[in-house]
Amino acid sequence: MVAVKAGDADAFVARPDPARPVVLVYGPDAGLVHERAETLIRNAVDDPSDPFLLARIEADEIAANSMRLVEEAQTIPMFGGRRAVWVRAGGRFNVAPSVEALLALPAIECRIVIEAGDLRRNAPLRAICERARQAAAIACYADDEKALGRLVDRELREAGLTLAHDARATLLPLLGGDRQASRSELGKLILYTRGKDRIEVEDVAAVVANASALTVDAAIDAALAGRFAELEREFAKLMAAGTSLGQIFWAGQRQLSELHKLRLAMDDGATVDAVVESARPPVYFQRKPQIKAALRIWTAVRLADAMVQFGKAALDARVQGDLAEPIAQRALMAIASQAQVAGKAVRR
Repeated sequence: MVAVKAGDADAFVARPDPARPVVLVYGPDAGLVHERAETLIRNAVDDPSDPFLLARIEADEIAANSMRLVEEAQTIPMFGGRRAVWVRAGGRFNVAPSVEALLALPAIECRIVIEAGDLRRNAPLRAICERARQAAAIACYADDEKALGRLVDRELREAGLTLAHDARATLLPLLGGDRQASRSELGKLILYTRGKDRIEVEDVAAVVANASALTVDAAIDAALAGRFAELEREFAKLMAAGTSLGQIFWAGQRQLSELHKLRLAMDDGATVDAVVESARPPVYFQRKPQIKAALRIWTAVRLADAMVQFGKAALDARVQGDLAEPIAQRALMAIASQAQVAGKAVRR
């Protein structure tokens, strides 16, 4: 089974294994999927704009001609040089049989990059690539805090900018839902601070619209407050906007964990105002009232239980991909139900 580990993905993309010429790149973070696929292509050919060196194939083309992929893989460049094939899989067209036929070849001389969306564990395309000796599969999930930190450092270093400590703490929670969206926000920040050497927190507040977290946090906040109608509206908005369910689970687990830590500090004698102001990374100013309200009604024990239940729901959603959306919605509704019970207990 050749599923590239998350920690090894960037290294593999930078220096792909020549013994595995077929690479499937997939996952819920469409921006990161495309970025890694593009990097693999750039590393495979001298000039990606040259149609003799790079063949771009859509899924519908493969569906219309099942041997198209094999034929492109066996084509010898007219004027020499390295060659690659970039496949855009997805939609209602099944490219798995064509990929299976490709992998049955005794040798594949060019690089084949297959860009796909989020695939279930048992999805045919993913299963074929993970078990083939000539292929590798790379999953792309929403950036965690460490990955975001590396992205920010790299982009700002290339722009010749440094980042104040408090600006960094404010910036990171506003990124992360999608790699391309995060890059877009960083690009705006770099353009806004042109002519400066250092980015301050005021620059972040003035320019960076939340690429992901605040929109998702609105649904989490509604759940933690027990506001069912608002939660239903916010969840529907997230689905309409194409927000990945992985991002929702990541944001929910992160917020429950942060609240649990703050609530423990309150149990040790700190006031709710003090713990919210001392939170690192800082709580976005518009969300402070919601966070304080949640800390007043949720106990550390209830938050710990919610963390366990939400984590189990996240695992269930990954195992049962077809049911991931209702699992996520049900998990948030369960938190809202617990919030109402917790609120009643406080008011007694």
